[in-house]
Amino acid sequence: MKKSLYLFGILLILSACNKQTDFSPRAINFDRDACYVCRMGLTDQRFNVQAINEFGEVRWYDDIGCLAEDLRDTAQWNQWKGNKVKFWIGDASKENEANNWIDAEKAFYDYGTDTPMGYGYAAYANKPATDSIYTFTEVLKRIGEGKTMRESFIKKKKMMGEGKCGGEM
Repeated sequence: MKKSLYLFGILLILSACNKQTDFSPRAINFDRDACYVCRMGLTDQRFNVQAINEFGEVRWYDDIGCLAEDLRDTAQWNQWKGNKVKFWIGDASKENEANNWIDAEKAFYDYGTDTPMGYGYAAYANKPATDSIYTFTEVLKRIGEGKTMRESFIKKKKMMGEGKCGGEM
């Protein structure tokens, strides 16, 4: 009996070690989930992003620009993500439909869209009919270079008297 319990315990531990991480997109809980960077509540899935790390933890972003900001802290980001991370983003062509997720690294991006935090990049599962199409990597690089609509977005918010926006101003 003692040997059986011991063997069962070892098998239980080994099975826990082999657990596969679920990298499938999660549904947004709109009354509870907030952007990891700017702390704004998620309201428009067309532009929301989620990152899922190898431990199954999720970070939410209300705009791809907020993800780009999080990636700038490379030491903290690398510690959080571990060895693998999966990115999902809403398809901007699908309205604000629930569970409207596409693989962010395979999506097509355009520039010039009003987005929740004013970075201006929208993602699509199918290539939109526009001259300027970007990849996920190109979008992150462009945001890092300051090629966004953020400045005009902040000015507009100030003129509307909405106070702070995304921790800046």
